[in-house]
Amino acid sequence: MKSYKKQLAMQIGFMVLCLIVTVINCKDLLTWFLETVPVMIGIAILFFTRDSFPITSMLAFLIAIHSLVLSVGGHYTYAEVPFGYWMQDAFHLSRNHYDRIGHFLQGFMPAILAREIFIRKRIVSGKRWIFFLVICVCLAFSAFYELIEWWTALVSKEASAAFLGTQGDVWDTQWDMFFALIGASVAQLTVSGWHEKQMRLCGYLPQH
Repeated sequence: MKSYKKQLAMQIGFMVLCLIVTVINCKDLLTWFLETVPVMIGIAILFFTRDSFPITSMLAFLIAIHSLVLSVGGHYTYAEVPFGYWMQDAFHLSRNHYDRIGHFLQGFMPAILAREIFIRKRIVSGKRWIFFLVICVCLAFSAFYELIEWWTALVSKEASAAFLGTQGDVWDTQWDMFFALIGASVAQLTVSGWHEKQMRLCGYLPQH
């Protein structure tokens, strides 16, 4: 437990650092706030569940990486992140695709989170059912996020332009959900075995 608390302190510290660094001289404070709300919520959940549901190091790492991507997107706005411009030039893309990275992780990280909850809480059994329901959870989360973007656009047209970051793509919403689907699928097809091994090593699952 001591090692976990040390890991948790480092993780929360990293997430808080991401917020502090990226809010400084951010392009638009409201956009930064909207993009980084999930990071703030994540910090609160990790803190209040530190005793009842300590997470694996893999999930902790993915949450930290996702927090970094969200925070950077909030600092520049997704449509203007320099790394996205580099990809656009290097691969001759039609637009800044940094938001695709964010939505891929929006499927990848929640997939591991959902798996960990499903398996450890014994909510569902059977690898096929777990795979299917994790995909459903990730797609539901992605669709709900798109609804939040829509509601933001209805409330504030000024905030919506930077927050949505559609860059003139009429199919941006569909692409976002598709990349979340890819992320969720790739996560389960590539690291699920390693993830379950970690849960056993942590004592969250019985050894075979």
